[in-house]
Amino acid sequence: MDWLRQIPIGQYVDGPQCWLRRLDPRLKLGWSLLFLLTPVLAGPVWRGSLVLALLLLTAASGLPRRLWWRSLAVLTLLALSVGLLSMFLPATDPAAALALRPPDELPGALIEGPSWDVLRFGPLRVDRASLLLGLRTSTLLFTVIHSVNLVLLSTPPEDLVWALSWLLKPLLWLGLPMERLGFQLLLALRFLPLAQEELQNLLRSLAGRAVNLRQLGFKASFGLVLAVAERLLANILLRAEQGADALVARGGQVLDPSALRLPREQARIWLNGLAALLLPMTVVLRVLYGAS
Repeated sequence: MDWLRQIPIGQYVDGPQCWLRRLDPRLKLGWSLLFLLTPVLAGPVWRGSLVLALLLLTAASGLPRRLWWRSLAVLTLLALSVGLLSMFLPATDPAAALALRPPDELPGALIEGPSWDVLRFGPLRVDRASLLLGLRTSTLLFTVIHSVNLVLLSTPPEDLVWALSWLLKPLLWLGLPMERLGFQLLLALRFLPLAQEELQNLLRSLAGRAVNLRQLGFKASFGLVLAVAERLLANILLRAEQGADALVARGGQVLDPSALRLPREQARIWLNGLAALLLPMTVVLRVLYGAS
């Protein structure tokens, strides 16, 4: 029942230093935003290129293979499942998909070209519009989740909060308490392993009682899942209250994010410079060729 610990999604795991760990966290945030925003209104070629780039970046990152191969396999399976499910759904609004309608629905139109249907399974069919929808859905899901997970795996929460606070410094002119917001974000990131630990303990308690959901039936199994979710929420709220009491006992002082950073080995100047140079170049490529 330790499979949750074997899939470290969304949390930093300390280990040997590699070039991705030593890269400036501000640049990693910039690249993460690029992978999050550029797929919007992009074509399938650009989205597929982002997926391929993420896979190559993960393989060449220098991170231990045990940190990412299980989460990558689970995410790939999830993206493929969602993509296949989307392929069998109707393709958006009929008015918006007028240019992609099959020829037999357009009276008097003589259109020569490839067949409208790509694949048929009895009553189920996959046409060109639904195939494009499935590709967009699966690639977007994979790109968003894996890019964020890669940043969280390779960046300590203190460095991540410091980089975000540095990027949002102009908001100080508006009177926003960036120190408090950064400190709250750090607490939220540090709270993720605690929530995972509580879920793992509940799953172990079910395994220790030899609970078999198949023998309980649907109604009893659903009630058990609700009870576990309720207990999980109560334990998480209890952990949050204990953390708040600990902060109050220590004076409740909010520290600047830069004061929480630990001294670490930094990347060489040429590596940060190369990452900073490739970032605007990729944005230009998206503007010129991303619609295809």
